Amino acid sequence: MAALLLALLGCAVASQVARAQEPPYFVTYSDALEEPGNLEIALKGTTATPRNAHGYFSPTLELEYGAKAWWTTELYLQGVAVANDSTIFTGFRWENRFRVLPTEHWVNPVIYVEYEDVNGADKSVLEVVGHDGLEDLQGTNAESRGEVERELEGKLILSSNAKGWNFSENFIAEKNLTGEPWEFGYAMGASRPLALAAQSRSCAFCREHWGAGAEIYGGLGTALGFGLHDTSHYAGPTVSYTPPRGPRIDFSPQFGLNDNSAGVLWRFKASYEIQQFRDWFRREGAR
Repeated sequence: MAALLLALLGCAVASQVARAQEPPYFVTYSDALEEPGNLEIALKGTTATPRNAHGYFSPTLELEYGAKAWWTTELYLQGVAVANDSTIFTGFRWENRFRVLPTEHWVNPVIYVEYEDVNGADKSVLEVVGHDGLEDLQGTNAESRGEVERELEGKLILSSNAKGWNFSENFIAEKNLTGEPWEFGYAMGASRPLALAAQSRSCAFCREHWGAGAEIYGGLGTALGFGLHDTSHYAGPTVSYTPPRGPRIDFSPQFGLNDNSAGVLWRFKASYEIQQFRDWFRREGAR
């Protein structure tokens, strides 16, 4: 996995890099899709020290491709390193997002469908559903990796853009293919660039290169018991920095809101966007 990550990031550095336009959320999705033919390569990380457990770092390699103007597809490769334990590969996810309406509206709906094949050692917390909670972050790799979870996940993404602000709401439904009940969750975020127009002079740290916001997310129980009982919830500020040349950087401390949550999840993301990645193969085929 490390060799694959280094190779892909090397390709990204050597390519023309475009600035990503999506809001700086880590769990919440907006209506922003990848431009057709573009490939974004990102490393997303979550680190935490849950109560009564060793600290961990969970990296996720993301490969996001704009298949069509209305369709973005993405592959996730995930792992976890636990202090005084081990480092293992925890699985993969294949995500697809479909824009419902071709033009911008007051509310822009997007349909999200994902297949995931991960084991119980996964601690990435890419979403919270059902009764996910602190105990899911406390097990050792040896105890947890034998539990394989193959699930289908759907999201209804609603997103609005006004005067530079983005407001996004997600409703999540997830089904384990072994027959367990549907699990539900939510995520909401709001964000805005610090400046909507670029300055006449060039500078690396001008306000237009920064974005800020906040998000909140958590579980909503299952089909057998919908609600907030025995669920976990997180909230925190988010910030993004997109330099004139180089990767976009996102960062967020996200705080557990009840006793069933970890104290703090520290999150970061570094991403490169390769413009018109599909043209590489067309040029090779024409030779």
